Amino acid sequence: MALTGKQISELNKRFKEFEPQDIIQWSLRYAKVPVLTTNFRPYEVAILHAVTQVDIDIPVIWCDTGYNTSNTYKHAEDLISRLGLNIKLYVPKQSAAHRDATMGIPDIEDPKHAVFTEQVKLEPFKRAMEEHQPDVWFTNLRKGQTAHRDSLDIFSLGNDGILKVSPFYHWSDTQLDAYLDERGLPNEFKYFDPTKVLENRECGLHT
Repeated sequence: MALTGKQISELNKRFKEFEPQDIIQWSLRYAKVPVLTTNFRPYEVAILHAVTQVDIDIPVIWCDTGYNTSNTYKHAEDLISRLGLNIKLYVPKQSAAHRDATMGIPDIEDPKHAVFTEQVKLEPFKRAMEEHQPDVWFTNLRKGQTAHRDSLDIFSLGNDGILKVSPFYHWSDTQLDAYLDERGLPNEFKYFDPTKVLENRECGLHT
């Protein structure tokens, strides 16, 4: 049964001071079909590590735009091996080389940018969600990333009824740095998202 808005609000109050591991454990007990999504951006390793410490078999959906940096691809391969990730890879139906020849990467003010975003990120993501039909979606959204994300919380409910869980929502970069250092986990900052360009801009995945 889907949670109500009131129940979501109560959960956020209850779990605000809880450790991510506790939030993850509760969410997995509630979930019937959980998934974890990643793009291997900076600090993604934290949620990948935290969730798979509780459920090593959880499907990890990676929607690869085809425009990641070489550093990101190497980082991804390292984490897939290091953490034993159950990766489910989704890519655009058109290759990056084909798109580069016909459209390129439109400027964010260009009307074609919406088409570009749909092709490289939104369509693969929708396809992944349709195939997996999750009821719980783990993601690494954090407060302070964008104006929209500031309106969310640890638990939020999408229009599709999926419970979105962001265990590190209230954590700062400094706290995440300590989390990674304590566990000897690598981070990678040479990351590029062609659908966002600006760090504080939403691409549409979480709106």
